[in-house]
Amino acid sequence: MKLYEYQAKEFFSKHGIKIPKSKLATDVNEVEEIAKELGKVVLKSQVLVGGRGKAGGILKAQDVSEAVEKAKELFGKDIKGFRVEKILVEEMLDIEREMYVGITLDRANKGIVIILSSVGGMDIEEIAIKHPDKISKKVVSPVWGLRDYQIRELLYESGMPKEYFKEVSSIIKKLYEIFVKYEAELTEINPLVVTRSGEILAADGRLNIDDNALYRQKEMAERRELAGSKLEIEAEEKGINYVKLDGNIGVIANGAGMSMSTMDLIYLEGGKPANFLDIGGGASAELVETSINLITSDPSVRVVFINIFGGITRCDVVAEGLIKAFNKIKIDIPVVLRLAGTNEEEGKEMIAEFMKSSDVKLYMVDTMEEGAKKAVELSGGV
Repeated sequence: MKLYEYQAKEFFSKHGIKIPKSKLATDVNEVEEIAKELGKVVLKSQVLVGGRGKAGGILKAQDVSEAVEKAKELFGKDIKGFRVEKILVEEMLDIEREMYVGITLDRANKGIVIILSSVGGMDIEEIAIKHPDKISKKVVSPVWGLRDYQIRELLYESGMPKEYFKEVSSIIKKLYEIFVKYEAELTEINPLVVTRSGEILAADGRLNIDDNALYRQKEMAERRELAGSKLEIEAEEKGINYVKLDGNIGVIANGAGMSMSTMDLIYLEGGKPANFLDIGGGASAELVETSINLITSDPSVRVVFINIFGGITRCDVVAEGLIKAFNKIKIDIPVVLRLAGTNEEEGKEMIAEFMKSSDVKLYMVDTMEEGAKKAVELSGGV
C-alpha cells in the first residue's frame, strides 16, 4: 500500500521529523486560501507515481494569483495515467542543499538496508550513476536493530558535512523507527533539504506499507485510498492484482513468479506487455472470466497471452472460465493460451471442443517460451 506524500509526511511529523508548512487542497478556492496564508508556495499534485516533477506535476507560484492559475492547470491533469484531484500546497523553501535518505528491504542480505547520500533531489539510481562516492548503505539485522556505529559509518562514508551529523543521525533513527513500527517496504526522504536558515526538513516523502501487514496496521489501512487508472481501481475493488504497463500484449498468469517470468520472456522476444494480471492460485471460473474482461478492456492490448501452470489451480476450471468469457465478450484480438499442470488434458479437451463452434482467434501452445514468441509475433512487435 502506497501512501500519498501528504500522508507520509503526517507520519514523519508525528515521529519528530521536520516537514515544511503545508495543507491539502481539493479545489482552486482552497489553494487560494492556503496561498494567502503561506505566501510563495509549491503546488504538488498528489498522485501515487514517481517522477511527478518531470511530468509537470509540481509547480511553483510566487504569489496568490499565480497559485490560482497554476492550480487550475494542475487539477484534472493526467500525470502518468493518474488524474490530479488533490494538491499539497507547501511553503516554498529557500534551499541551500539537498540530500537523500531511504530505507527498504534487502532480501538478498536478509535485512533492512539504509541508504544515505549527501546529495539528493534526483532518483537514487541517478545519484548512484552521477555521485557514487556520495552514497553509503548499511544492511541492518532485523534481530539486532539499527546500531549507532552503523549510523556513524553512513555519515562518514557518504561524505556528509559534519555540521549535519547530529540532526541527520536523529532523522535516520526516526525513519528507521517508522519503517519497523508500520511494517513498511520502503520509506524515503528525497530531498532531505538544508535551508539557508540552517533547518533540515523532509521536503518530500514516500512510505509504502506491506499489504500483508495491513490487518495489523489498522492506522495505515484506514488511510487506504484507491488510486490508479479506472481498470486498476476496478481490479483492486474485485481483489485482483492488475498492473497497467505501456506495451501492447495483455498478460494473464497465475502467481507472481509466473507473471514476472511471462513478462521477461515477452521482453526477451522483443515484445512489450500492456498490462499483467495475476489470477493467483485456485482461481475460480468466475475469476478467470472477470480477468479476461479486465485485460481486454484496455484499448492498447493487441493480443492476450494466458499462461497457466496448474498446481492448486485446475486447468479445467480455467478452461471453463475462458469459455464463459468467450461466450459473453466479443474478442476480436488473438488469444495465445498455454495450459499445463493439474487437469491439463481435461482443460485442453474443453477448449478444443469449444473452438469447433467458435470464431475466437485462439492459439494453443505447449510451453511458455513458445507462447511468448507467438504473442510477440501476433502483436506485430512494439
